[in-house]
Amino acid sequence: MDWNAIVQAILSPGPQVVVSALIMILGFAFGMKASRAILSGLYLGVGFVGMTMAINALVAAVSPAAKALAVHTGINLPTVDFGWTGAAAITWAWPLAFAFFAVEIGVNVIMLLTKTTDTINADMWNVWGIALTAYTVFSFTSSYLWAFVAGAIQVVIMLKLGDMWRDEIHDLLGYPGVTTTHIEAFTAVIMWPVNRLMDFIPVFNMQWDAKTLKKRIGILSEPVVMGFIIGLILALAGRYSVGNALNLAVTTGAIMAIFPVMAKFFMDSLTPFGTTMSDFMKKRFKNRDFVIGLDWPILGQSTELWVTMVILIPVSILYAAVLPGNTILPFAGVINYCLGVGGLLLTGGNLLRMVVLGVIYEPVFLYAGTYFSNVFTELAKSTKAIKVPAGSQVSWSSMEAPDLRYLMAKGFQGNWLQIVLLIALLALFWVVYRSFKKNPIPAKRYRKTVAKGTKTEA
Repeated sequence: MDWNAIVQAILSPGPQVVVSALIMILGFAFGMKASRAILSGLYLGVGFVGMTMAINALVAAVSPAAKALAVHTGINLPTVDFGWTGAAAITWAWPLAFAFFAVEIGVNVIMLLTKTTDTINADMWNVWGIALTAYTVFSFTSSYLWAFVAGAIQVVIMLKLGDMWRDEIHDLLGYPGVTTTHIEAFTAVIMWPVNRLMDFIPVFNMQWDAKTLKKRIGILSEPVVMGFIIGLILALAGRYSVGNALNLAVTTGAIMAIFPVMAKFFMDSLTPFGTTMSDFMKKRFKNRDFVIGLDWPILGQSTELWVTMVILIPVSILYAAVLPGNTILPFAGVINYCLGVGGLLLTGGNLLRMVVLGVIYEPVFLYAGTYFSNVFTELAKSTKAIKVPAGSQVSWSSMEAPDLRYLMAKGFQGNWLQIVLLIALLALFWVVYRSFKKNPIPAKRYRKTVAKGTKTEA
């Protein structure tokens, strides 16, 4: 029996079908009425489809402007950015990729039984990210053992991220019983030290979320207006004609207005599902409060998320032009979800902090895209999943958790300095995790600061 073919057939409809089906099945298991379970699954699918369409439309709209900006700044870089879709395609084509379903499920079950997590990860589609980490380690070490160890470590981190973000997501978005286990949120860990420094700078402790800005600057804070302004600036920077610039501005404004509408379907799906699951678990498991781990688009109703990522587009292009040693031009990965998601969850939607953190940490991703280009190119050529242009290399300009993947690859290769740095990074992750468990979640912490004029809590 060809298990790879069976799994591929199950996954082929895409995450919107796979995750929706899982939510329906779990809904039945948790005792939801058939009609509510079906609607929860379908609404989640609608949310994913709508969010994906909006994201694709945004990428299609801004990518030509980003490319025009690159042309006018004289950038000529040899590494082709194929984005997460290219990375996923070549990773799924790796023969061992499907083995990491067993790793993900096995580690999750062990951690649930040992009470080291309360997160049940239903985001099966993104198992490819675990497999990518394993392949990266394998390409450095030639060891399948270290590849599987690295994959297991990533699963542990993802589940603990789910535990860490659950209250933040409930507070920000109102979703009970769900969290995100996506590894791209690990960016918050390396952002944390700088974010802590911002706690001592008064301007960063003011409220900078979209709702508060609406009270201060009125219409300018509306998503459609912010999208229009950002699109217009990006178009003019790319030397568009007035007509084309206005066209892009209206398009980006419309897409920014669509995101919250599409995200409403997540609310309609996840609120009844989360409530039912929570009630079910409380009756059967005393002192346990489980959550379901899902993909990052459940955060899509946050205006701050999209404003930050679009603002950072010209920043990433300019960095690509001036950073010494960089070889990749952000194109397919020009919208950096890692910076947006990590910044949103770390700061509770503080827009000023998110943008500044994005500006500071964007170079990490460009250098990672440059450094790992050999790994991506080798995998692409060996699997033949995508065609690599002659004389070129392929990579991913917004690669998720590049710090973790680099340190595991080099550390498991036997580099003692990288082993020490890997231990330090994991220790920092534990500090951040404990900080979220001990202190008020970021959004509440900053609201408290503004209301009472006190310093933020550590």
